[in-house]
Amino acid sequence: MLERRLSGITLLGGTALLLLVLGLALVGVPPWVTESLKVLALLVAGYPIFRSGISALLLSRQVSINLLMSIAAIGAIIIGEPLEAATVMILFGLGEALEGFTMRRSQRALQDLMQISPAEATILLPCLDCAEHMGQHGYTGGPCPWCGTHEQRLPVTDVQVGQVMLVKPGERVPLDGTIVRGSSAVNQQHLTGESMPVERGNGEMVYAGSINGNGALEVTITSPADATLISRITTLVEQAQAQRAPLERFMERFAAIYTPAVVIIATLIAVIPPMLFGQPFWNTPAGETGWFYRALSVLVIACPCALVISIPVTVVSALTTATRNGVLIKGGAVLEALQRVRVFAFDKTGTLTTGQPQVVAIQCLLDQQQKHMPCSSCDDLLLLAAAIEQHSSHPLANAVVQAAQGRLPGKRLPMVEHVEALPGRGMQGIVDGQRVIISSHPFFERTYGCDTILCDALTRAEQQGQTGVVIGREPQGMVGYLTLSDLPRSISRQVLADLQAAGITHTVILTGDHAAAAQHIATAVGATDVRAGLLPEDKLHAVAELQHDYGPVAMVGDGMNDTPALAAADIGIAMGAAGSAQALAIADIALLNDDLSRLPFLLRLSRRTNRVIRQNIVLSLLPKFIVLLLALGGWASLWLAILADMGTSLLVTANGMRLLAHKPADNYAQSPDATPQSCCETGGTCNSETCSS
Repeated sequence: MLERRLSGITLLGGTALLLLVLGLALVGVPPWVTESLKVLALLVAGYPIFRSGISALLLSRQVSINLLMSIAAIGAIIIGEPLEAATVMILFGLGEALEGFTMRRSQRALQDLMQISPAEATILLPCLDCAEHMGQHGYTGGPCPWCGTHEQRLPVTDVQVGQVMLVKPGERVPLDGTIVRGSSAVNQQHLTGESMPVERGNGEMVYAGSINGNGALEVTITSPADATLISRITTLVEQAQAQRAPLERFMERFAAIYTPAVVIIATLIAVIPPMLFGQPFWNTPAGETGWFYRALSVLVIACPCALVISIPVTVVSALTTATRNGVLIKGGAVLEALQRVRVFAFDKTGTLTTGQPQVVAIQCLLDQQQKHMPCSSCDDLLLLAAAIEQHSSHPLANAVVQAAQGRLPGKRLPMVEHVEALPGRGMQGIVDGQRVIISSHPFFERTYGCDTILCDALTRAEQQGQTGVVIGREPQGMVGYLTLSDLPRSISRQVLADLQAAGITHTVILTGDHAAAAQHIATAVGATDVRAGLLPEDKLHAVAELQHDYGPVAMVGDGMNDTPALAAADIGIAMGAAGSAQALAIADIALLNDDLSRLPFLLRLSRRTNRVIRQNIVLSLLPKFIVLLLALGGWASLWLAILADMGTSLLVTANGMRLLAHKPADNYAQSPDATPQSCCETGGTCNSETCSS
């Protein structure tokens, strides 16, 4: 900051002196006055540049861009052109200031992200050693049983994990934590890129920097200030910006060799034509440009400022844009590699699907005396199953209970006694004096047998990728079944279609699920290939095969059980990484929510970034090459050379910053993920409004 302020002051001082020279020249002051002021303007405006160039040479043995400009300015003084020398320094300083401003602007999103969390939190503290109630009813100190908590504002750095903070409506959440009281709509746009608030209630996480809606929240703090999700993301983004893409590292190495080479070439240009061909070294009275002046022009125009800055400003802008939209990319190397990907491999559960099994059909045993089974029979079957399954924590059991609560709100579940788990098979219990068994289809059929019509229907459903749960009652045997399915996300098919349209020839599902369920999802989302029944290490081998057969692979998973595959892929992309420190650590790219639409956005951003980098390389070289030819011919002055150098630097900076405006496509369906309609499939006509056949 101090260095930038000093450069600004010297630049303004030098500019003011140069303007004074121009003004005095109009009123006819003695020449020595204006010449002295020109030299003073050069010294004032060029002080930071002289100091930086000489320091780099003496301390680091580096020939820097600032040293080139210093040599050019001194050379201009030698040939009696102090006005050009001062102009060169002022224009160069102005260009450096504008480059710094635009670079800082491109990084502002990260700075805003770092400063978004409040510095203080409202902590709810118990009333201790209450003087008002001391001695009453045996109270001798400690937490007062009559007083409630009181609010105290504390710096977030002084807050302890486990304390409870109060987040009032409209406030930002100071620290990560779990809600223990209250519910509200919370805006997490700074993390996910989504502007729509999400509902949060008891037991759910809220993250530092989120904006609370219209409800007060009491939140138990789970992370200190330096370990919140937003601070971890900020650290990772800073590390990503510090990492260099391969092309960027090459340009830095090239500049280190190129800059001293320019000094040697300029020296040869100044010396060889006069020595070997009798050309003038100095400018002649007849107006012919000497080779020393031409060499100075070459020295200025050959400065690699634009070339060196062309890649960093582009990469920083792209990383900033991704972060704004809820995507964390770990460095320019990842951006460069992503454009080469030819295969996208996906985990199925929780990535292409919702990850939440849901009841999709209810089938009752048809009474042989009835042509139509009333929907109430299906309702009773669902309640019976939920009564048993409520005692299990299995995801399928939770889905059955949720289906009963959603389909039949307010209905009481039957009383169950002697509930017993059948490991690997199901559950059983006593309802109304009869034993009720809920199990998998194969186990029930082997153990008890089942109705032929129902078993055939259930087998057909399982062949379509659904999971069957059989309900039996003694002594009747099988009384019906439920089928459950983990449904595709509403946008999965369109996302895969967009990837394929963008040239991704292979979209592959890698899953541990059985083949029928995997193939059903693959057909639903439009995947080109599916590999089922895979253990985590099998997924790793599958990724290696895809790399061998088709080329670079991007693996998209949840960052947990897909760890080997994410690590083996050329690009590992973790879904829903906002709640997973492991996912943030493992993946090359982390989607901070579960929005698959960010994948085509990422692919477009990567390709556009690399396209802009190539554009910038051309833009930084072509204008300079033209002016270089003019300088060698003696037709370019120093101020034209510096204008070309400054102009190309600003041009590539502005071109790179265009990526800040890159946005995800908004043509994805905004509907929630598909939810099944529980229905009776009794072979008859369903007349109940609670049931959709």
